[in-house]
Amino acid sequence: MINKKIGFIGSGNMAYSLIAGLLATGVKGQNIWLSDPDIEKTDAIAQRFSTNTAKDNNALVQSVDVVVLAIKPQQLALVCDDIQTDVKDKKSLVISIAAGILSADIDRWLGSENSNSIVRCMPNTPAQVQSGASVLFANSQVSEEERALSESIMRAVGLTLWVEDEQQMHAVTALSGSGPAYIFLVIEALEKAGVELGLDNKSAQLLAIQTTFGAAKMALESDESPEVLRKKVTSPGGTTEKAIEILQAGQIEKLFYSALEGAKDRSIELAKILGENS
Repeated sequence: MINKKIGFIGSGNMAYSLIAGLLATGVKGQNIWLSDPDIEKTDAIAQRFSTNTAKDNNALVQSVDVVVLAIKPQQLALVCDDIQTDVKDKKSLVISIAAGILSADIDRWLGSENSNSIVRCMPNTPAQVQSGASVLFANSQVSEEERALSESIMRAVGLTLWVEDEQQMHAVTALSGSGPAYIFLVIEALEKAGVELGLDNKSAQLLAIQTTFGAAKMALESDESPEVLRKKVTSPGGTTEKAIEILQAGQIEKLFYSALEGAKDRSIELAKILGENS
């Protein structure tokens, strides 16, 4: 059970999802604070979940043990500069879910390099249904207790993994961060193909979604690898084998590699741009 006070700067979808997930694990609404210029959003969340609304970011930091930066990357430098004194005074654990921003840049913006406990996290959108995949990186100032606390917070919305090399976060962004969009594209393609083969739109969509969900659930719960599972449903000379042959002839593996490589390169580029421009 998490018994620390947690504050969210930002009230977007990810903050909402984390708050809902934390409450589902038993965290009390009275231990959660929220700050956002959009008062209507914070009031709506407070009313729904019985959480606290801080008058501003400084008041939030002064009230909590953990500060979750749930804002857009472009806003991060300004917010960090605003709260740096309070973070230093409180010795707050800072968790950033702003994509692409390096921990060293966050540390610098907080005004005390190599003295802030910072955990970077790359969640993905299935966190909205408590089925996310979140990868975390901790800087050298984060204690074992703070690592455990960070993991517990993110586990409220799904699976969690750690990387020890921050540069791996770029690959994480390309695979799981952007990954839901790739799966949605696959579902779209299956649906369109089904319609072109004679199914009605509703049936094709439902079959594509349920088949994708079922396959993912099997892969997650099975002790066997996706490769083994694929081979088990690919009978020699059958319909599945024919379809797989066509997909592999189109170099689907190479296409996915190229896509992820492009996303990783863009993540590196954006981290550099955002870090240098602030």
